[in-house]
Amino acid sequence: MQKIYEGKTKDVYSLENGNVMLKFKDDCTGKDGVFDPGENTVGLTIEGIGRENLKTSIHYFELLKEAGIKTHYVGANLDDATMEVLPATVFGHGLEVICRLVATGSFIRRYGEYIQDGTVLDGGYVECTFKNDALGDPLVTGEGLAALGVMTPAMFESMKEQTLKITKIVADDLKSIGLDLWDIKFEFGYNNGEVILIDEIASGNMRVYKDGKIVDPVELTKLINN
Repeated sequence: MQKIYEGKTKDVYSLENGNVMLKFKDDCTGKDGVFDPGENTVGLTIEGIGRENLKTSIHYFELLKEAGIKTHYVGANLDDATMEVLPATVFGHGLEVICRLVATGSFIRRYGEYIQDGTVLDGGYVECTFKNDALGDPLVTGEGLAALGVMTPAMFESMKEQTLKITKIVADDLKSIGLDLWDIKFEFGYNNGEVILIDEIASGNMRVYKDGKIVDPVELTKLINN
């Protein structure tokens, strides 16, 4: 086993069988000792949060497996806080896919003159951003991704279709415990000719409300895992 990448919240290792292992850490992104999933630097350590984040990912990856949706997930060891995954190539230098069920956040900052905060987006709205902190994670369309040679139109449609299906599964699961999913962020990769969901499905990548109030990511992890 060889370390191939050291991330802010996970380390990545290559395995002898050709797969990859993700090691979840207790480091969290934040600032001045306060947890903030939107920050780009490690700001604090929360004992046991790596294992809890992995537990959340296992829960959702298993739900997706039951639904017949292929992802990079192979298996996990909760005691070691590790997850074995299929190798996958990221699109470009990293592409984030957001599915919005309710208009809020940056969507309102961009389009607030046309739509009110809290408006339901029927059927879900999928948008993509390049992972580029210096440029503020710029938006990119499916046509733009094709023109730039990042992915084909067929790959984009596959990614969009999977995003909507996965979002519905997560939203329905959260609804069953009295929570409302407003938006969620994913990352996809390319494996053996297929577009598949990669990385993790974490509370820090979701905006979730309960009784009209946003749920803190750490509290959300507890609610999902319990």
